[in-house]
Amino acid sequence: MIPEFEVTILGNTSSIPVHGRNHTAQVVRFGQECLLLDCGEATQIQMRKYKIKSSKISHIFISHLHGDHYLGLIGVLSSYHLSKRTQPLTIFGPQGLDEIITTHFRWSNTRLSYPIEFVQTKADSLNLLVDLPRFAVYSFPLLHRIPTTGFLIREKKGLRSLIKEKLQEKKIPLEAIHELRQGRDYRDSDGQDYRAEDYAYPQPPLRSYAFCSDTIFHPEISGFIQGVDLLYHESTFMEVDSKRAKDTFHCTAIQAAEIARLSGVKRLLLGHFSSRYADLNDMLTEAQTVFPHSVLSEEGSTYPILSDYE
Repeated sequence: MIPEFEVTILGNTSSIPVHGRNHTAQVVRFGQECLLLDCGEATQIQMRKYKIKSSKISHIFISHLHGDHYLGLIGVLSSYHLSKRTQPLTIFGPQGLDEIITTHFRWSNTRLSYPIEFVQTKADSLNLLVDLPRFAVYSFPLLHRIPTTGFLIREKKGLRSLIKEKLQEKKIPLEAIHELRQGRDYRDSDGQDYRAEDYAYPQPPLRSYAFCSDTIFHPEISGFIQGVDLLYHESTFMEVDSKRAKDTFHCTAIQAAEIARLSGVKRLLLGHFSSRYADLNDMLTEAQTVFPHSVLSEEGSTYPILSDYE
């Protein structure tokens, strides 16, 4: 059975939460695993609003230490404590985040009911952060005013489903079944060959998702996210404000679309919108002139990560 792989947008605005939009946060679900990417203000409120089971979150990833990307974290961690969570939680983030968390709970005289493991990210190259049986999570460097990382989630090969009709035709050794599910051919002691392509369905194409929070236009990013199925990339400004984008180390929608084109991705989700734009349709139009498969991210919407986007 193919596990579900999807992302729910909880917040997609930049520095000021206006126009009904909230600070950056999103939940990626792969099967039974839930990951929180960034944790801006109001994240826990948004999780309740959109019926995200926050207790299912096992890993939190913070891209950088600008407040609109992490100021909701203390609230989430405090609520976990108040609900008597015991499940361990792993937090990935830049240097200094562990000090912020520790300082807050020290001065509030709070001893959390659950263990936290903090893993410091490095904005230097592609780094493996999480390696689970069905997927892996990597960080990669973005180019912003302070150390910032994007996150890449890649599905790993699972067991292949066997063709039941073939199994009913003849008795197959258990050792052969194990190898066939791994996608490997098997030869028994009598020299009988069992080919995986004859007894097992093909492995579905592996899926992937990339999250680029805050960054100036930086074509080198494409080397880390080449061919992903779905890319979320900041598009803070429209082209009329391209100088402002450059001065603040952000991107325009056209620049985000250019990264998507260079990376050969299948679909682009635009986000991290500046408060100066109440209506985002013109921004979408700009992006689609460069990369037609661009869409505006919408809070509360869940986007499946597919290998066969039309």
